[in-house]
Amino acid sequence: MANFKDPKAFADAEDSALVTEAKQQISAPVDYQFTERDVILYNLGIGATAKELQWTFEGDDEFAALPTFGVIPQFQASGGMALDWLPNFNPAKLLHGEQYLSLKAPIPTSGNLVSEARLMEVLDKGKAAAVTSIVETRDKDTGELIFENQSTVFIRGAGGFGGRRVGKDRGAASAINAPPKRAPDATLEEQTSPSQAALYRLSGDSNPLHILPEFAAIGGFDQPILHGLCSMGIAGKHVLKSFGEYTDIKVRFAGVVFPGETLVTHMWKEGSKVVFVTKVKERDTIVLASAAVTLKESQPKAKL
Repeated sequence: MANFKDPKAFADAEDSALVTEAKQQISAPVDYQFTERDVILYNLGIGATAKELQWTFEGDDEFAALPTFGVIPQFQASGGMALDWLPNFNPAKLLHGEQYLSLKAPIPTSGNLVSEARLMEVLDKGKAAAVTSIVETRDKDTGELIFENQSTVFIRGAGGFGGRRVGKDRGAASAINAPPKRAPDATLEEQTSPSQAALYRLSGDSNPLHILPEFAAIGGFDQPILHGLCSMGIAGKHVLKSFGEYTDIKVRFAGVVFPGETLVTHMWKEGSKVVFVTKVKERDTIVLASAAVTLKESQPKAKL
């Protein structure tokens, strides 16, 4: 990949002048300081239990952050990127479309991290814009790259600015990940708590959509909804339990989850990849699609 700090690192000859200018802006680095308490809070937020001591007790010999913790340190960096340069930009019309997380190094259970965000790809979908940011998260002291995140958001009503309409192939980050036409190799289900969103928001996403009924109503929901990244974390935990550690995870957010509903993850192992689909059991509706992880080579199955 091109030098992340180069203003032209993500330049594209098909971009409109508006996008070309926006891509050259480099946001200020965002610091993230955390302790073992933050790791436990995140693990609990995606359904780890008191019996799973490796995720909920800092004194356990195998104490660790669940892999999808990698979406947390970068959240304020990706979420803080200016998008008001888009025509007719309205933050209330923004939807989180996809998330890709690549784990570049072992996850520390405390420390100081710093994240830098860049605009990677901007697509004119006609009546909407699709904007993909890339965030590198490094150890602030050593400079070691720990996480790479790619987040795609759709902004309804913000299209029509010209330029690229179809995204480039970004490898695992943009893979379709269609499930095979056979029975899943593994299926796990887990009922979320009615307080799941209230707990998960303490890890950094305090959007009132997930806690205030009146705010959810503005978005067209009759009650607050669960964070998409929380559903991703729960599904990522299901894959870890079933097939072991992985080096990256990608999902498309295909539907909403209400706290208290049951998530069912169907998984298919295809070589070094596990393709998965997550549904809400009560409504038989898909909420995570085009989803997969790349398994870590020669890893034993995770301890349950």
